[in-house]
Amino acid sequence: MKTTASRRVAAIALVSAIAVGGPRARAQANSPAEMKRQVKHMVTPQFPDLAKKLNLTGTVRIEVTIGQDGVVKHSRILGGHPVLAAEAERAAEKSTFEPGPKETTEVIEFKF
Repeated sequence: MKTTASRRVAAIALVSAIAVGGPRARAQANSPAEMKRQVKHMVTPQFPDLAKKLNLTGTVRIEVTIGQDGVVKHSRILGGHPVLAAEAERAAEKSTFEPGPKETTEVIEFKF
């Protein structure tokens, strides 16, 4: 009986460690030598009317590819409610960053 309980606790600890490790590994995709791009102008997303009606809140994560000139070239939704994500992606694509020596990838979080 005690062995079964120990196995359950170990399994829960392992699953928790894997779940916690996933986002951290994603956030560390850039090498530590690369500096984060400084934001020049961050566009604030509009709160969608449907989200207001449904009382939706939450965080949306958008991955953006930024060109050398600081303009967002590509974006991809990483997570968040679909009703909020479309507006967050639109705002991320219109945001600008400081110019840099090469193209970089950053993750932006929008809280609604």
